[in-house]
Amino acid sequence: MAIRSIRAADEWTASEPKGDLGAAVGGQIRELRKLKKLTLSQLAQAAGISVGYLSQIERNQSKLPIGVLKKLSDVLGVHMNWFFNGNMQATPDERDVVVRKAHRRRLTFTGLGIAEELLSPNLAGPLELLMSTIEPGADSGEYSHDGNEAGVLIAGRLDLWVDGKLFQLEEGDSFSFSSISQHRCANPGTEPAKVVWAITPPHY
Repeated sequence: MAIRSIRAADEWTASEPKGDLGAAVGGQIRELRKLKKLTLSQLAQAAGISVGYLSQIERNQSKLPIGVLKKLSDVLGVHMNWFFNGNMQATPDERDVVVRKAHRRRLTFTGLGIAEELLSPNLAGPLELLMSTIEPGADSGEYSHDGNEAGVLIAGRLDLWVDGKLFQLEEGDSFSFSSISQHRCANPGTEPAKVVWAITPPHY
């Protein structure tokens, strides 16, 4: 999985805080590491840093240079913009409750034509809410994972396969299934399809 690149790392200007980003992203790094079932040691080794330093980063006890964040992002499979364009822009009283439209975390899957917007304030809770935009002809491919999911198609058309059975969905149709089942979705239409998903436990 890769995150849409809004600005490359070398485009940050001198007026932007390159050296003190840990307070904003340490917890998010920890969330992503745990969701990907990586130990501190595994992530640290892959990123070329010490376990102690990574632990300090996750606890917001050490500064986090852009170069180190880039290495961690690569290992975690996200673009650095994941950390800067999320709900950390929200006011402190809203941050863990409300996600304003302009503050959604956005990501894409390389070459798939599928973009995701995280609607949940964070990935720490038992439920993940997100919205997928699936371009005409895009296909997720078949996969499965632990948990359960449900969704509603709010725009366009969607072909949904669950354990090999095809369901052809129109705008307003909804669904639910065990994520352990092999599943796949594709857009057979000529307009982007938009799906709001509820997934438990969080998958990303």
